[in-house]
Amino acid sequence: MVIKPKLYLETTIPSYLVSKPSRDLRLAADQEQTLEWWEEQRVRFEIFISAVVLREVSKGNPEMSQKRVDALSHIPILSLTEESEELTIRLLDEVIPANAADDAAHIAIAAVHRMDFLLTWNCKHINNRYTIRRIEQSCMKMGYTCPVIATPTELMTIEL
Repeated sequence: MVIKPKLYLETTIPSYLVSKPSRDLRLAADQEQTLEWWEEQRVRFEIFISAVVLREVSKGNPEMSQKRVDALSHIPILSLTEESEELTIRLLDEVIPANAADDAAHIAIAAVHRMDFLLTWNCKHINNRYTIRRIEQSCMKMGYTCPVIATPTELMTIEL
């Protein structure tokens, strides 16, 4: 039996997956890569989300939010724990700005639940070369290993 790597799916992934194609060429390419990853690569992983993801995808246009929720309906939900809350607070104190508390929570939940990967298009607070190093240090201080943080494009190039 092959054990699949565990992957935490952050909110930007279902958002890109179901959104209408953007006129912005860069964003449209990212949406296409998300769809390709979803259709061809996700079977390589054991995928998880959290209540934070469900809350975020439920916001906005009712029709689009329902599409996002539907896309995630079969994915197991990781619990919010005291440990993930403590790591969220540390990340907010050391790395992530207060106005991005959900971003810190995504990282903390993924680390506490020992995910191998965190898949995201959030390159401002999560998948940012400068931020990643500091995120890893904060996780280590609390005894956790930060998951590999990647976009669908990056993850498709990783050999498992």
